[in-house]
Amino acid sequence: MRVAIYGRVSTSHQVDHQTIEQQLERLSAHVHAHAAEGWVLDPGHVFRDDGYSGATLARPGLDRLRDAVKSRECDRVLVTAPDRLARNYVHQMVLLEEWARFGCIAEFLDRPMSDDPHDHLLLQIRGAVAEYERTLIAERMRRGRLAKLRAGLLLPWTYPPYGYRLHPDRPRDPRGVTLEPAEAAVVAELFALYREPGTSLMDLARHLDARGVPTPSGKPCWSCPTIRGILCNPTYIGQVYAQRTRCRPPTHRRSATHPIGRSHDTAVPQPADTWIPVGPVPAVVSQAHFDEVQAKLATNRSFARRNNTAHPYLLRVLVSCGRCGMACTARVANGRTSYYLCTGKGRRTSASRAACCPARYIPADQLDEVVWNDLCALLREPEPLAAAVARAHGGAWLPQELLARRETLRRAQAHLGQQLERLTDAYLRAVIPLDEYERRRRDLEQRMQALAGQEELLRNDAARQQHLAGVAASLEAFRTRVQHGLAAATFEQRRQLVLLLIDRVVVTDADVEIRYVLPTSTESEHVRFCQLRKDYFHDPSDFGGEEHPIAAAGDRLDDDAQRLPGFGQALAAIAEIADGRPLEAAASELA
Repeated sequence: MRVAIYGRVSTSHQVDHQTIEQQLERLSAHVHAHAAEGWVLDPGHVFRDDGYSGATLARPGLDRLRDAVKSRECDRVLVTAPDRLARNYVHQMVLLEEWARFGCIAEFLDRPMSDDPHDHLLLQIRGAVAEYERTLIAERMRRGRLAKLRAGLLLPWTYPPYGYRLHPDRPRDPRGVTLEPAEAAVVAELFALYREPGTSLMDLARHLDARGVPTPSGKPCWSCPTIRGILCNPTYIGQVYAQRTRCRPPTHRRSATHPIGRSHDTAVPQPADTWIPVGPVPAVVSQAHFDEVQAKLATNRSFARRNNTAHPYLLRVLVSCGRCGMACTARVANGRTSYYLCTGKGRRTSASRAACCPARYIPADQLDEVVWNDLCALLREPEPLAAAVARAHGGAWLPQELLARRETLRRAQAHLGQQLERLTDAYLRAVIPLDEYERRRRDLEQRMQALAGQEELLRNDAARQQHLAGVAASLEAFRTRVQHGLAAATFEQRRQLVLLLIDRVVVTDADVEIRYVLPTSTESEHVRFCQLRKDYFHDPSDFGGEEHPIAAAGDRLDDDAQRLPGFGQALAAIAEIADGRPLEAAASELA
C-alpha cells in the first residue's frame, strides 16, 4: 500500500522549534510499524506546509498532495490530527470526500477513523471545535495587539521606515527605534527640496538617481510612489501611528498585461482621528514642514496628467506597450498632433527600470481609427463571433474551475507517462523481473485510461455545451441590436462602447493586438470586464495560461462590482439611432 504523510504548522515560531519535524517523525514511524502489512512510504510522498494557516486550502504542500491523490499515486494519507489537515470542518469534509472518490483513505493518528457513525460524529465535533478555537485565538490576538498598541508597547510594523533602525534584541519595542544618519539625511533633503516651488516627485527621483542613492529596497532607480510614501509618512515628525490604513480585497486588476501573480489586498487610508498613537521616535522634519509638504502633494495630485481630459482620446487608459508591457498615456505634441506614449519611454525613473523603453510614438488618430473600424467589422459580421463560439465548443474556453481540472489532468497524464518510461528503462536494465514489470505497467495503463476518460467527460460536458449555446444566442442578439447604430454614434457613445467591448489594445511597433470581450448577458452590459473576471485577482496557474480573444464572463459577475449605467445608456442610444425608438424605451429594455 502506497502511503503519503502530511504535516503543517501555522507560525514561524513553530517552524523554528521544529514541531513539524515531530509530526513527520511520528507519521514515518507509524508507516514503518506497518511495513509488514505492505505499507510503503516514498520520499516524494512526504508533504509539508511550514508557516501556513489551516483556515485556507491554498497551501503548496496540500496542493501537491491533492494532485498526487488525483493521479492515484497513493492509497492512504496519514495526518497526526484533523486540525493539522484543516481548521475548518467544511474544508475537512471537502478533502476527505475528494480523496474518497479517488479511492484514497485518510487516517489520523490521534483518532483513527472508521465507518462507525460515532467516529464521524466525533470528527464533526472536533472540526467544529478546531474552527471555534481558531476564531477565538485570532480574536484574542487581535485584541491583545490592539491593547499593546494603545499602551505603546508594540510597533505596528516589522520593517522600519526608510531612515530608521530597530533594536536587534527588541525589534517590536518603540523605545528601541533609532535613526540611521545617512538615510535620515536623504529624507530631510527630500522634504526640503519638495518644498521649493516647481519641484515634482519626478525631479526628486531623478536627483536621487543622479547621486546614486539606493532605494529602501536596494534598487538603483527610485519611483514616484516610493518617494510619495516617504513624504506622506507621519513617522518622520517623531510619532508612530497604528491603523493608518485598512485592507480590503482588490476590486480591479493590477495590470492588464503583466502576470497576475499572487493577489494583494488594497490599503485604504483612514481618517487621522482614528489613528492610534503608539509612541515617540526621533524626528527628522518639523510639523510645519510636514504640513506644507502634505498641502503641496494634495494640490499637485489634482493637476496630475491622469486627470487631464482637455483632449478627446477614444482609447484613453486602454493602450499598452507591447515592448515593455507598461501603459501608454495620451498627449499632444506641438499643440497639433496627438500621440499615445509608453510610460517607460524617456522616463527611466518613472518606470523604475534601468533602461528606457525603445517603443515608437503611436499616432492617436490613426490608432483610434484602426481600432474603431475593426470593432465595427466585428459587430457587423457574424463570422468572427461564430468562430469564437466554435472554439469554445472545442474546449478553447472553459470556466476557471474547469480549466483548473483540465490542467490537473494534463499534469497527471504527463507524470504517468514519465513513470512508464522509467519503468520500461528499469526493465531493460534488468532491475526488475518481467512479471513485476507487467504488473506495474498494467496498473499505470489503467490509471492513464481513467485520466483519459475523465478528460473526455470534461470535454463533452453537456451542461457546458448547453451554456455555450446560450452564450452564442446572447452574443448574436447583442451584435444585432448594436450594429446598425455604429455609423451615427457620437464620440461619447463610441467611448462608452469601446470601454465595454475592448479589454486592452497592445501596440508593438507596427503590430496592433486588440483584446475584445463581449457581454454574454444583459446584466454584464453595465459592468467593466475587469470587474467581471474574478480570476484576475488570483494565481493564474489554475487558469491554463491561454489567451482568448473573446471571454464569456457574464456568469461570473462579481458581487462587489459597481454598476456603470453609462454603458447601458450608450448601448441604448446606439440602438435608438437605428430603429428610431425613444432613448428611455431602449434603456428600459437593457435594465
